[in-house]
Amino acid sequence: MKTSRIALVTGANQGLGRALVEGLAARMHPDDLVLLTGRSRQRVTDAAQEVAELPGTRARVEGRVLDVTDTDAIGRLAEELRSRHGGVDVVISNAVARVLPQESQESQAARADEFIDVSNTATHAILRSFGPLLRPGGRLLVVASSLGTLGHLDPRLHHLFDGASLEDVEKAVESWRSAIHHGTAQDAGWPVWLNVPSKVAQVAAVRALAAERRDGDLATGTLIAAVCPGMVDTATSRPWFSDYSQAQSPARAAEAVLDLILTEHVDPALYGELVRFGKALDWHEGAPLLEQDRLLTP
Repeated sequence: MKTSRIALVTGANQGLGRALVEGLAARMHPDDLVLLTGRSRQRVTDAAQEVAELPGTRARVEGRVLDVTDTDAIGRLAEELRSRHGGVDVVISNAVARVLPQESQESQAARADEFIDVSNTATHAILRSFGPLLRPGGRLLVVASSLGTLGHLDPRLHHLFDGASLEDVEKAVESWRSAIHHGTAQDAGWPVWLNVPSKVAQVAAVRALAAERRDGDLATGTLIAAVCPGMVDTATSRPWFSDYSQAQSPARAAEAVLDLILTEHVDPALYGELVRFGKALDWHEGAPLLEQDRLLTP
C-alpha cells in the first residue's frame, strides 16, 4: 500500500505560498495531505477552506497556525508530523517579512530583527527540524531570489558564506544582526537593503545542509534546494520593481516550483543549488548593489 504524502507550505495565506498550496492540492493524490500554514488563525482557516473547495483540488487540505519566528513552534509541528505520519514528503519554506525600497537606512535597521527572524532564523529552524523528517524521494525547498547569489555581497563578506556549515551561516547572520544594531554594518561591507544578505544567507544555509546529505539524498531521489520563482506580482514584491509588464501571477510563478517538486527524477546539477525555471544559478555570480539600484530585477 502506498504511503500518503505529506506536504507543508509556510507563509501560505496569500501570494506565492497560497498558489503553491493550490497547485500541490490539485496535482497530488486524494489520500495526500497539504498543510497550509500562517500566523493568523482566521486567515489560515479561511484560506484552507477556500483551497479545499476549489474545483480542481484533489488532495486533502488542512490549515495549521505557525508563526515561523517561534522556532519552538516549528519544532513542535515537526514532532507532530513525525508522530502522526512518520515523516514528511514536501516542505516549502516561503514565509517572508515585507520591507519597502523607500524605507530609510534607519527604518530598515529598526526592522532588522523582524526581517532576519522571519527570513533567516526561521529558515535555519525549518532546515534543522524538517530535514531529518524528509522521507526518501522528498523535497525540501527554500524560496529565495536571484539576489541570493554570493556575488551580490561585498567580497569582504564572501568567506562568511562560501563553503560554510549551517552553524557558520547562523553565526554570520547573527554577526550581521549585531553589526546593524551597533551601527557598524556598512563599514563592514553589509549592504543597506536587508533582503540582499538575507537571501544570500538563505541560499548558503541550503547549500550547507545539502553538502552534508548529498550522496544519501541523490541515492534516494531526494532534493534539497533553494528556488527563485522570478518576478511575481504580489503585495510584497510589487514595490521593488519599476516595470511590472513581465510579472507573473502567483499561479504562473508556482508552476516551475511545482514541476521541480513533482518530477520523479532529481537532476544532480540542481541539488543544493539556487534554481530558477529549472536551471541552477551560479553561486558566485552577481555584483554588489548600489543604493540607487533598489528597484531590482529578479
